[in-house]
Amino acid sequence: METVERPWPALWALVLGFFMILVDSTIVSVANPKILESLHTDINAVIWVTSAYLLAYAVPLLITGRLGDRFGPKNLYLTGLAVFTLASLWCGLSGDIHMLIVARAVQGLGAAMMTPQTMAVITRIFAPDKRGPAMGLWGATAGVAMLVGPILGGVLVDGLGWEWIFFVNVPVGVVAFVMAVRLVPKLRTHTHKFDLLGVALSAIGMFLLVFGIQEGGTYHWGTITGPITVWGLIITGLVFLAAFVVWQAVGRGEPLLPLHLFRVRNFSLANAAITVMGFSVTSMSLPLFFYYQLVRGLTPTQSALMMVPMAVFSGVLAPFVGRLVDLVNPRYVACTGFVLMTISLLWTSSLMAPNTSIWLFLLPSGLLGIASAGIWAPLSTTATRNLAPREAGAGAGVYNTTRQVGAVLGSAAIAALITARLTAEMPHGAGGGSLSEASGRLPEFLWQPFSTAMGQSMVMPALALLIGAVMAALFAKPRSVEAIYADRTAAPTSADQPG
Repeated sequence: METVERPWPALWALVLGFFMILVDSTIVSVANPKILESLHTDINAVIWVTSAYLLAYAVPLLITGRLGDRFGPKNLYLTGLAVFTLASLWCGLSGDIHMLIVARAVQGLGAAMMTPQTMAVITRIFAPDKRGPAMGLWGATAGVAMLVGPILGGVLVDGLGWEWIFFVNVPVGVVAFVMAVRLVPKLRTHTHKFDLLGVALSAIGMFLLVFGIQEGGTYHWGTITGPITVWGLIITGLVFLAAFVVWQAVGRGEPLLPLHLFRVRNFSLANAAITVMGFSVTSMSLPLFFYYQLVRGLTPTQSALMMVPMAVFSGVLAPFVGRLVDLVNPRYVACTGFVLMTISLLWTSSLMAPNTSIWLFLLPSGLLGIASAGIWAPLSTTATRNLAPREAGAGAGVYNTTRQVGAVLGSAAIAALITARLTAEMPHGAGGGSLSEASGRLPEFLWQPFSTAMGQSMVMPALALLIGAVMAALFAKPRSVEAIYADRTAAPTSADQPG
């Protein structure tokens, strides 16, 4: 840990940028139907607006965490914030779906530079037994963003147009930049080598895997062009990812993915659990907002207001959970959170019919907020508790990478599932992804099959959360801060110690 006289102002400055990233993700979810209508495209292309962002966000995280160690987390954060803010302006000025997808990819790159620095700074300026409240703030930020993002997005889309969900980032980005310059300290840097082959293998592997999963339905899981098939892309992507892992194990240079960190039991389990969380949070919002707007006829603002109970409970409870995980084994809190979240999504799925009283959806929304509050802080605290300062950037990069890998796979998987269920449930000629002509509410004869398809799609993230519950249940009891520092005195890196 590095001594910083005022760690909390520094954290608040970083959290503002992190908040902007999360708000941007939730804003886009509520705006998808309007983007679909305005740019005359289809569901699959609109989902690529999210997938491109998540893919460009996930792939560089391993190296941007390391870059923060090498050049300083403050410098990387400011660079990423500038890229993110300018890309937001580009998104708002985009006149067609292809330009918007490219701009979102650049925006994701900026987010990738920023995100690992927030966790790295927490790890380096807060003692292990004081990180609970700091991680609680990190979790509360997610909860508040879930509230502000959809509501702000709904108001902006209804009042000014979908472009303004991106324009709003520009003034916030400027304020966040000034705060970070003034309040975030310059921390010691560490020399690192950069594994460019590892970056190439992971980037190619992730792109092929995500493209194959998301576009599979478009090509009926068959031939794309010539000898290239959907399953060929998916298998090739998996081969590249396997080659990446092997290279990390046998390469002579400093690895991009420090596999020795996974010797720590809790670090490995927390990464598996946050992957599931990223997968589920990303995939659950798309069918829900499509249902609210295309079946129930809610405006973007009204559909966003349906998420208020979730965001309020999550934002209010997260700080208390942050303090709680310093006192009890985080596995009890996290496991409970995952189980409650599974129940909430299955409950929501069961309600998705054309004539369900709309207020009933507020009940599982509230339960979702309670569940979410019990997941973020316990997982992040468990993942980072035993990391040495030199490993802070690498560990934060790995943790955020696994979360974003889960998110991008969730986005791709829900796109494929929605397309498949629409094809199966909708009348002939109305299924698949071709709903670009839908303006506002769907014709009444499509309400029931569309509701059924969206409800079935919600089951996938619900079941995935059960895997997270199992991972959390296997957490080992956290070691005392005295034991952690004793290990660091005896050995150069704490990551080689058992978790």
